[in-house]
Amino acid sequence: MASGLVPLSVITASASLPETYRWLRETWGPVAGVELEPGVNAWLVMGHPEMLELVRNEWVFSRDARNWGDYRDGVVAPDSGLGPMMFYRPNVIGADGMEHRRLRRPLDDALAAVDQRQMRRAVERTCQDLITAFIHRGHADLVSEYAQIVPLLALAEESGLNPQEGRDLLETLAALFGSADDAQEGNRRFEEILARLIRARQANSANDVASSLVRHPDLRSDDEVLQSLVVLISAGQQTLSAWISRALWLMLTDPRFASRLRGGRLGVDEALDEVLWRDPPMTHMPARYALIDTELGGQRIARGDALILGLAAANTDPRIHTDAVEREIGNRAHLGFSAGPHQCPARTPARLIARVAVEQALHLLPRIALSIPAGTVTSIPSPWMRHLASLPVTFTPTSDTALNPSVR
Repeated sequence: MASGLVPLSVITASASLPETYRWLRETWGPVAGVELEPGVNAWLVMGHPEMLELVRNEWVFSRDARNWGDYRDGVVAPDSGLGPMMFYRPNVIGADGMEHRRLRRPLDDALAAVDQRQMRRAVERTCQDLITAFIHRGHADLVSEYAQIVPLLALAEESGLNPQEGRDLLETLAALFGSADDAQEGNRRFEEILARLIRARQANSANDVASSLVRHPDLRSDDEVLQSLVVLISAGQQTLSAWISRALWLMLTDPRFASRLRGGRLGVDEALDEVLWRDPPMTHMPARYALIDTELGGQRIARGDALILGLAAANTDPRIHTDAVEREIGNRAHLGFSAGPHQCPARTPARLIARVAVEQALHLLPRIALSIPAGTVTSIPSPWMRHLASLPVTFTPTSDTALNPSVR
């Protein structure tokens, strides 16, 4: 692979991702060399058919990071910042083949058993409680005060945690994903809260996700139950928060959607779909590792090479994408949830949570508007996501008794 590669984090932070991907395609084709950190390179898969080949052929491209040559050979340091997203973990994310199927079934079964109507009511209550806390002010940050909190509290409740435990979990995840000095302590506390929940459900089963996982015959140890909960909550919180934030930004700034607030034709579901097409929560998803020397998209892939899933790039592949946005309304053939055996298992509850969160903010905050120019909204630096750093809004101040009569 050539030297002087563009860092993946620079690509993610591009002012115009489609333009950046267009340049990369002209230079490399559908599979481009990128830099993950100094001295550590990977392949960014940008082509739609190449992406499907990558994620469906697990006998050539493994999800198990123990097959990553640069890590095995010591090129990647054990304390690398790439660790939290790319190093091996003993859970469903890091497994292939029959082992992956065994660990995936409990998640699929637990999520299929979720009562959608009950979940909707619970998410509505959560949204209303959060909005009650700031509606009297007339201004708020819909990322830190809303979009970051709704998914975790919703997932925590479905898992079997009470509201206070959900908020404790939020604090631990903030430390974990912050990758600062308290990250390891945050991870320890995060798993400790979930381990207490598992012990409680082993003693007294309930109608929740944790109980379903505890009872599932395919999970062979307490640690496998714990890791299943870790995947469900941590992955869901980050991606859902990004999805909700981007959809709110679109509804407030794009005339096609902003007009919906005044009776226009495009609504929340269309905004959610457009985000998944044009700015999916995971811009670049790690990773697959080549098990043999092979070829993909005209590039020679060596055994042990890391390949990054360019989900946003594949959605803009000119072989399957046009600039006619109206043709994509209602089209859910995007790769926002990935594809293949590791496709997101929580697509249905994720959309429910995101839709309710966006609807409630738009419905309950009178005359809501972005309080800064749309072009000045920034993202949190990351090679993987374009998560909005903040979304400051103003609205007509309202007494919180309008949402919560019990405070009278």
